[in-house]
Amino acid sequence: MARVLAGLDPEQRTAVTAAAVPVCVLAGAGTGKTRAITSRIAYRVLSGQIVARHVLAVTFTARAAAQLRARLGELGVAGVQARTFHAAALRQVRYFAPRLLGGREMPELLDSKIRLVTLAAGRLGVRTDRAAARDLAGEIEWAKSSLVEPGEYAVAAAKAMRETPHEPARVAEVFAAYEQVKRANGVIDFEDVLRAAIWGIEDHPDVAEQVRAQYRHFVVDEYQDVNPLQQRLLDAWLGGRDDLTVVGDASQTIYSFTGATSAYLVDFPHRHRDSVVVRLVRDYRSTPQVVGLANAVIRQARGAEARLRLELVGQRPAGPEPEVRIFTDEPAEATAVAARCAELIAAGTPAQEIAVLFRTNAQSEAYEKALAEAEVPYVVQGAERFFERAEIRQAMVALRAAVRSTPGETPLVEAVVAGLGAVGWAPGQPPAGGAVRERWEALAALVQLAEEFGAEPLLVPVGEAAVSERAVSLADFCAELQRRAAAQHVPTVSGVTLASLHSAKGLEWDAVFLVGLADGTLPTPYARSAEQLEEERRLLYVGVTRARQWLWLSYGTARSPGGRNRRPCRFLPQLDRSDGAAGRAGGTGRGGTGRGGTDPASGAAQRRRGQPISCRVCGTTLLAGVDRKLGRCATCPSDLDEELFDRLRTWRGRLAGDQRVPAYVVFTDATLVAIAERRPRTDAELLAIAGIGPRKLGLYGRDVCALVDGTAVDDLDWKKSSESDPENGLPASGDGA
Repeated sequence: MARVLAGLDPEQRTAVTAAAVPVCVLAGAGTGKTRAITSRIAYRVLSGQIVARHVLAVTFTARAAAQLRARLGELGVAGVQARTFHAAALRQVRYFAPRLLGGREMPELLDSKIRLVTLAAGRLGVRTDRAAARDLAGEIEWAKSSLVEPGEYAVAAAKAMRETPHEPARVAEVFAAYEQVKRANGVIDFEDVLRAAIWGIEDHPDVAEQVRAQYRHFVVDEYQDVNPLQQRLLDAWLGGRDDLTVVGDASQTIYSFTGATSAYLVDFPHRHRDSVVVRLVRDYRSTPQVVGLANAVIRQARGAEARLRLELVGQRPAGPEPEVRIFTDEPAEATAVAARCAELIAAGTPAQEIAVLFRTNAQSEAYEKALAEAEVPYVVQGAERFFERAEIRQAMVALRAAVRSTPGETPLVEAVVAGLGAVGWAPGQPPAGGAVRERWEALAALVQLAEEFGAEPLLVPVGEAAVSERAVSLADFCAELQRRAAAQHVPTVSGVTLASLHSAKGLEWDAVFLVGLADGTLPTPYARSAEQLEEERRLLYVGVTRARQWLWLSYGTARSPGGRNRRPCRFLPQLDRSDGAAGRAGGTGRGGTGRGGTDPASGAAQRRRGQPISCRVCGTTLLAGVDRKLGRCATCPSDLDEELFDRLRTWRGRLAGDQRVPAYVVFTDATLVAIAERRPRTDAELLAIAGIGPRKLGLYGRDVCALVDGTAVDDLDWKKSSESDPENGLPASGDGA
């Protein structure tokens, strides 16, 4: 027992030793949730409160279930059933099948819906390729996981704002036909397994009695990812009992498109009136600098999940500040990332402890290419390498075939677009549906490669000392694709991980690169509702919290060289990093004046600088220094009070002359513009302008507020205004420029 409790922090200990009531553990990223729940099980077993074989712990991946079993074994507890929802349900259905089916064997379980969905769609005259069938299968899985029947699908999809691959009524017809084809073939799918387990318990008292006698104590990990079907199965298992422990983090809810919902986690105290809620906020994974950035990202969150957001407190020693880098385009960004990966590996960081994370799998090609050219080994997590994808292999075959029929003078991009027509790709807006859109985006990435590759002419030798230029042909491009594919097929045992943000959930690395952080990529343009946008914000939060020590955030101002400018991700905050390192639990952040004092205004400024700076016109997070001073994007309309701006400039010129300093030492032009636009009237409003710190507030705040209120320059108290900093005759620069 002493070993079980040793090293637990106060919040973990509260969760572990809580009584046999419903317990909800809100566990932030890196706060030791697995340790808390396994220690709770072990504590209760070793203290004689429960018997190990009566415990059922469920989670969402086989890896997580194996980790739970391994941790329990280390604590000396054997016999606990730790399984995924599907594995637990399948075990029960197989056991009770002879009783429920009158002696008949359990139907075969489908590994994938795609073949039967294709058959069902074909019966209705709906043409589908593999990607389209995958999207239809995804809609059927969402519906069944949400307890939606075919006849209810169209209404439910509209209410959920689903982006359907066909008209909702047509999807409903395919759904109904799929169920018929499935029954005719005598097979069941994974959702049917959960439904069968529910049916066995709800409609057969003898089965319910046996299941509930076996399992009396329940633990659910990642509770924010439970869907309505899984919750109904959990309720069936419980049978009105309340020996339940759930663990989750609403800020990591990123799978709502599959039917998962954090509503059960959010509503847990209302569903279980006598429950205990414990918050784990001490982050043992990441440095305080990374933790500070994570807090700043999620601090902006809105919606139901935001009610349960946790302010994490870093427990590790201080580390490097997160790096925010801006590049001219995505190829330049990828090249820089690859170079930095090589530097980290050369300095001793194992390649497998480095990850490059992006929003969509279609973004991986640029990083695969850059890493291959830098001779940095890599692996792709949760997806195929770019040139191994079926649509890319088909496209390369089509482009090689198009070489023979394409006139040599055809511009490269035009030739590639025409060649991709053979595999059904066309420019314009991407189609609806996740898999179909992902296929379209992967092929669009080939067009982008053509734009980049064809931007420079080829140099062709014509003699010993002379070369000539010629346009890049489709044959040249096909050869380039073959070269890249060969370079990226080099087998690797371990390497830098390339992964989407969804695939990275539950993983962690010493060094993490979050790339492509531009509006239109993150958030994706397909996130239109407030709820969808909040889920995109949570994706960034998940990405940030994957880093233990070193974090890089970047984007290219254009997708390709010379392309249209893009704005940075609106969720990316601008931070004073000193505020991010909030210290260990019970500690404090820096709040002094920089000269040994404890100026209250300085503390307020510290808190202010921990917040993101967003454009007050369009809401975009501001990165450029001038934009941050103005409080708006340079391209957004100005509401400048020109008369006030003229008075401010006159006042600044006279004051600078009296103090014998350059005018910018008082305030820069950008700061004067910000004042004339925002017209602050209080100290707090002045401090909200980047470039005005506590020192300048003390020196000039009274004059500025008076000018904003309409006081003439000549009516100011110039004796007071001309007083300089008594220490050095100049305004101090340590507390804000």
